[in-house]
Amino acid sequence: MKFTEDHEWLSADGDIITVGITDHAATQLGDVVYVELPEVETQVSKGDDIVVIESVKAASDISAPLDGEIVEINDALADKPALVNEDAMGTAWFFKIKVENPNALDEFMSEDEYKDHVGE
Repeated sequence: MKFTEDHEWLSADGDIITVGITDHAATQLGDVVYVELPEVETQVSKGDDIVVIESVKAASDISAPLDGEIVEINDALADKPALVNEDAMGTAWFFKIKVENPNALDEFMSEDEYKDHVGE
């Protein structure tokens, strides 16, 4: 598993990368009340805002960590956005993206580096 400075986690299965937010980010957001996900088959570029998360505290955007195509979204979040607070690093993943270069994950932080980044 790899981590971004924007508090996203990335898990690779070949050229398919599953993306969600970290427990730290979910805690900072507070109770999540709405999640807007991208459409499947959407082509995205690294840095594009593609997910909107609304909580009782604020609205936040999640950007694409890599270039690729959205191949699956987590429909369960539409019905139960609170999953983000319950299991941010598991069942509350946001989308899966097919990337051309899975080695691009090497540029992201390890779990230990991420913990240092957030001061845990």
